[in-house]
Amino acid sequence: MDNLKIGQYIQHLRKASGMTQKELADRLNISFQAVSKWENGDALPDTGILLDLCDVLDTTADKLLNGGSFAVRERRLMRVEDVIRGFSCMEEIGKCFGEDCTFYTGMIEGINEKMNIDLLTYLGDPKTREVMYAEVLIQGIMSGRTVDMEEVEAVFTNRKMAETIRRYLMKAEEGKSL
Repeated sequence: MDNLKIGQYIQHLRKASGMTQKELADRLNISFQAVSKWENGDALPDTGILLDLCDVLDTTADKLLNGGSFAVRERRLMRVEDVIRGFSCMEEIGKCFGEDCTFYTGMIEGINEKMNIDLLTYLGDPKTREVMYAEVLIQGIMSGRTVDMEEVEAVFTNRKMAETIRRYLMKAEEGKSL
């Protein structure tokens, strides 16, 4: 969290409401010095008064703590390269720990059961491996992440799969339910 950005946002909202530091402090039953410390970025509001502060300033806690921007609009980028590396790392666990190691077999069995697949068979076939990449990217998009479609287009050989990812991304960006 950026204390200074949060403080500047508090000050902006306070002034927009036509209040002095003392008036805001009085409404929250705190000292005007506490408000001054927030606005200078020297301290953050105590969690015990955060919701009251948001009510007085007519904002939300997430917006206040992000210095005026909505966190939900800031979608983290999910890189295709990282997804590919993640699957490679799963395979490496078997090589590093041994394919009979409980950690490795438990991981594989858990994925197989949860997804009703044979993960190692899927990873052994380039076409189904690409489907697995797409599945992870789509799950990421559905949980609020984003992808670079140029990277998807450059990596995916299955154009239909790339187009499916694009549709999910467009729907997510439009805010439609998937």
